[in-house]
Amino acid sequence: MLVRDVMKVRIIKVSPDNSVKQAAELMLANRVSGIPVIDDEGQLVGLITEGDLLRRSELGHRTMADESLSPEEKARTYIKSNAWKVADVMSRNPVSIGEDTPLARVANLMEEHGIKRLPVTRAGAVVGIVSRADLLQAIIFAKPDETAPGDEAIRRSILIRLNENTGLEGQDLTVTVANGVVHLWGNVSTEECRKAARVAAESVRGVAGVVDHFPKHES
Repeated sequence: MLVRDVMKVRIIKVSPDNSVKQAAELMLANRVSGIPVIDDEGQLVGLITEGDLLRRSELGHRTMADESLSPEEKARTYIKSNAWKVADVMSRNPVSIGEDTPLARVANLMEEHGIKRLPVTRAGAVVGIVSRADLLQAIIFAKPDETAPGDEAIRRSILIRLNENTGLEGQDLTVTVANGVVHLWGNVSTEECRKAARVAAESVRGVAGVVDHFPKHES
């Protein structure tokens, strides 16, 4: 599934010249945690989020003397806390994605950068927004493929899946499949590896059930 399949095309946005107060009001009114900042040419220039507004002077935050900070870092902290204009508070160079980005890549980017939503751009212009909630919706409404492959095809697919960064690479495992039910044999090193093998098997299209015959590990 791709970004275009789940993104929201109704875009709540602000201008770099809008006030921080206006941005906060938009977030509250639309129940979003971040808003893209778009200039007069329609180009994405930043993102303003709840995180950008947590250390504001309006909340009683005071810039403390910290000799470990350089003059530039002190100035940047002061501006973040006190500036009234979005352009001075927003996060610049935000991570963005294209419409044809796979959702797995989106999830990885969110985890890597610790962010909750990503602007979707086309030639620099924002055409949508995808959030963590959209990814959850994709999981809920994903339709399984109704065409189940044969048992041998399932077995081959599982063997491939078991070696895709599961922690099971190089372990001596045997997989048999009968009427869609998978049987896993061999020795796995930990209880987590045991679970990973089951999850890998369950993720293959056409699997009706999984039975593992691994030795039990003490918890």
